[in-house]
Amino acid sequence: MVSFTLTKPVEHNGQTFDVLTFREATAGDMMTAEGFGGSVSQTAAVLACMADIPLPAFRKISARDFNRIMVATAELMGNDPAGTTGA
Repeated sequence: MVSFTLTKPVEHNGQTFDVLTFREATAGDMMTAEGFGGSVSQTAAVLACMADIPLPAFRKISARDFNRIMVATAELMGNDPAGTTGA
């Protein structure tokens, strides 16, 4: 799991999100994301599922935080850690 503190908290339906906790992505998360066009939208959908945050709330996250979240959660999304060769 990875916890991430947003530099700018977001609010949605009266709930404020300031710290997000991401679990490992599942095949179901990836399948949910297939319904969205574009790789950024698909990534956002997967990340929203992983953090159990409504997608409309996740869409309010700053671009800076979004980019940092993608780096912080890369391994949870099934990507190999940077700098490994697999050997």
